[in-house]
Formats: sequence, structure tokens, C-alpha cells
Amino acid sequence: MTPAPWAYFDTSMLVKRYVKEAGSSVARKLFQRYRFLSSAVAPVEVLSALARRRAAGELTQRDFLAIRARLHKDRAYWELIEVGPIVLSHAEELVEKTGLRTLDALHVASALSFQAAVSLTIPFVTADIRQREAAEALSLNLVWVE
Repeated sequence: MTPAPWAYFDTSMLVKRYVKEAGSSVARKLFQRYRFLSSAVAPVEVLSALARRRAAGELTQRDFLAIRARLHKDRAYWELIEVGPIVLSHAEELVEKTGLRTLDALHVASALSFQAAVSLTIPFVTADIRQREAAEALSLNLVWVE
């Protein structure tokens, strides 16, 4: 059996995997269709987003702990791109070129670095408007989830 193709998922998509919100059902289908690839910053970023939701009363402590446990279990199946010199250099260029914020630039740079390293064009899956705009400007294979 041929492995599923790669897709780059940003943190906005990870949140949709674990929290029911607009676009969650589409996100779950995409997670089933593609192998998961993201930046090494994604686990910290998603935990931060979940902790903010817990603090705002959108998630109970019990739900937060259950999601965190699932997140840790799922990490065994993730491929995370190290934020090393190549990714950081690409991210710096993107910040200058597009005005992206730090973490958004790291995601786009991670996807571009992976594509360059393996000579493949893969889907860049996001629900983040700034990343969508940058992906469009850079002609990435964008999959936009609302």
C-alpha cells in the first residue's frame, strides 16, 4: 500500500482537529487524507492556543487535559520540521518580503524548506488569513479551510 501524500498543516488546522469549531469536519478529513507535516513550533503553539481557550472559559480543565493527552499520543505520527538555520533564513526573508509575523513566517518557511529539500510540491493547509495571503503570493499549493 502506498503511503498517503504529505501535506503541511499549520497550527490553525491542529486546533480544528482537537476543538470543534468552523472548519473542524473539513480539517479532520484532510488529516485522514494526508500525512501530517508541520513546524517543530506547532506543538507549543497549539498548547498555547488551547491554554488561552481554557483561561477564557471556552474549554474546561477536563477537556483541556483530554485534548492534551490526545495531542501527545498523536505526535508519534507527526513529522516536524526543525527550526534550524535554513528555516530561520527563509523566515527572515519572508518577514521582509511579506510582512508575516514570526510564527506565520516560520510555518511558511518550514513548508518551503521541506518542498525544496524533497523536490515535491505539497499542499499547504491553513485556516489563518495571513498565512493564506502569503501562500497565495508565493504560489504555494494552498488548501484554505474556513
